[in-house]
Amino acid sequence: MIFPNSRSRRKLVASAALAASMLSIAVRAGDAPNRTAVLSHLSAVITWYRDSTAKGPSIEIPSDAIFEDNLQSLAAETVRLAFLSARAEAALASDSNPAPEDTSAAETSSAPNYAQMQIQVSQRITDSETKIDALNKQIPTAPNRTRNNLIAQHDALVGSLSLDRAMLDAVGKMASFVETTSENKTGFQGSINELARSVPEVMVVTGPTGSSPKEKTTPPKEAGPAQNYVPEKTSAGLIGQVVVLYGELNNERTISRLLSETDRVRQAATDLRAPLRDSMRATAQSGQQLSTQAAQNVASNAPAPPKAAAAPKSAAAPNGPAPPTAESTTKEYADLTRQFNHLSAALLPLSQELVVLEQSRINLNEWKRSITEQSKHNLVSVLTRVGGIALALVIVLILSEIWRRLTFRYIKDARRRRQFLVMRRFVVGFLIGVVLIMGFVSEFSSLATYAGFVTAGIAVGLQTLLLSVAAYFFVIGRYGIRVGDRISVAGVTGDVVDVGLVRFYLMELAGTGVDLFPTGRIAAFSNSVLFQATTPLFKQIPGTEYAWHEIAVTLAPAGDHKVVQEKLMAAVSTVHAKYGEALQPEYGSADDRMEIFLKAPEPEAKLQFVDAGLELVVRYPVDLRRASEMDDQVARALLDAMRNDPAVSAGISGTPRIRAAVKG
Repeated sequence: MIFPNSRSRRKLVASAALAASMLSIAVRAGDAPNRTAVLSHLSAVITWYRDSTAKGPSIEIPSDAIFEDNLQSLAAETVRLAFLSARAEAALASDSNPAPEDTSAAETSSAPNYAQMQIQVSQRITDSETKIDALNKQIPTAPNRTRNNLIAQHDALVGSLSLDRAMLDAVGKMASFVETTSENKTGFQGSINELARSVPEVMVVTGPTGSSPKEKTTPPKEAGPAQNYVPEKTSAGLIGQVVVLYGELNNERTISRLLSETDRVRQAATDLRAPLRDSMRATAQSGQQLSTQAAQNVASNAPAPPKAAAAPKSAAAPNGPAPPTAESTTKEYADLTRQFNHLSAALLPLSQELVVLEQSRINLNEWKRSITEQSKHNLVSVLTRVGGIALALVIVLILSEIWRRLTFRYIKDARRRRQFLVMRRFVVGFLIGVVLIMGFVSEFSSLATYAGFVTAGIAVGLQTLLLSVAAYFFVIGRYGIRVGDRISVAGVTGDVVDVGLVRFYLMELAGTGVDLFPTGRIAAFSNSVLFQATTPLFKQIPGTEYAWHEIAVTLAPAGDHKVVQEKLMAAVSTVHAKYGEALQPEYGSADDRMEIFLKAPEPEAKLQFVDAGLELVVRYPVDLRRASEMDDQVARALLDAMRNDPAVSAGISGTPRIRAAVKG
């Protein structure tokens, strides 16, 4: 190239030096990718992909299936783009740093040549087999003096053949291992390949064994919402709604965690892209500088004035820079083009990855917004149901209080009042249980099945207890047992002191004849005794709470039995008239309850023959609570009659007796 003068030549040389400097800067910036940053970025992308696909939110509504499908597709695309950029950077490092590759080649050449060793060992095996075959033919026909020598040679060859075969097998295994290791498990590219094998559903292995994983060329099969989502029955119970609400809140936390991971991956990709983008800008500026320099060179090719003939002399001055030539400019353009292609191959996938990550972030935000709206709706439903349950319980408690007040106001009988209060507790407890079951439980079919098994188990295990509870309602019935009643059960006679849901209690009475007194002991009986045929229970109905006593006297043969009968009847009637007035209201109440007419009990006298002779018996009713008092008054009246009337005293033989009269 001909330059017009030294000044122009120096200007062009300076421009070429500047372009070469910028090119060297671009090469150094682009040819030295941060291996740790690239591998860390791949690890972060794989972790984010795993969390997005395997640890993502659960599907609660059909729209969740759409968001999940989009997230999985975008995550797989992000992984593919990340590995595409990483492999481009690995290729950029390999192309820009030949020294490490030469060192690796030197190391590989210094390593044993296993292929050559296999050829040599295989040749020795072939030679040994040929010699053994020849010896096998010679030994049978050989003379005795040479046969031993041939046999020794044969044995030595057989041993050598066994050793060579073992050596061939070992060399083959070692060669296969070295080949696989050198191709896939060493260097920057090997590390990338190992990471790619951790996501086989995104990266597939093509070609022979040991080849590098490559991206899938066919997209994964897309599944619509109808395939991914299986609608579940909407839970109507409070427990089910709370579980659904908790699941939605957990999904919100999961999405927030995925958004944080997405931001970290985006930041890592941005940091990894920054030096590549700077290198590409420097490369573009170098190309622009070379283009400007080429334009100046074309302009300087114009004919020079005659006085510029001395310019070559100055150009040939010693220690001056060499002028750029067309060949050097072309080489610089080729280097810049190659460098630009390598950088764009690594930079474009990273830029695309950032776009996909932004789409993933938008998809996650939309998903979170959808779940937030649904959780608000479910929260309102839960609060509404809780309010409904609380309102129902308040209504039940108000009705319970009204029942209690009406019972105390209109029921004066203490026993009836207690029965109504016990019934109130049962009804209120049942209503509260129904409200809670209806509010908390949603699967009533499963509840019915479960309740059936539980009821059967309870009926078998608590048979006696349930029978006692059922008997309680018979015990407190119309003619049931009341507190204060005198009953006889299982050979025990006593006054009822309490009637419970499962048991009733008696104050035991003991004595001989008509003299009964409390022993101070309380006897407890199960209510189920009412249904036991072998344990009879005796109780007098209301209005007939009296017993029959009788006074028996033996008449003298010479006495006047009519006078004695009249005097005794008069004495008993006098006492009965005093105490019988208290029994009359009871008789009337019994008539009203049973709608039958009951004749009021009156004293009566009868004559009967006994072993001792003729006996007069005067039977009279006594109140169960005042029986001892009435018997005392009857005895005193009889003594007065005998003392005041000699005919009565003469007509009685022996001592009169007061006893209980029991008729079957």
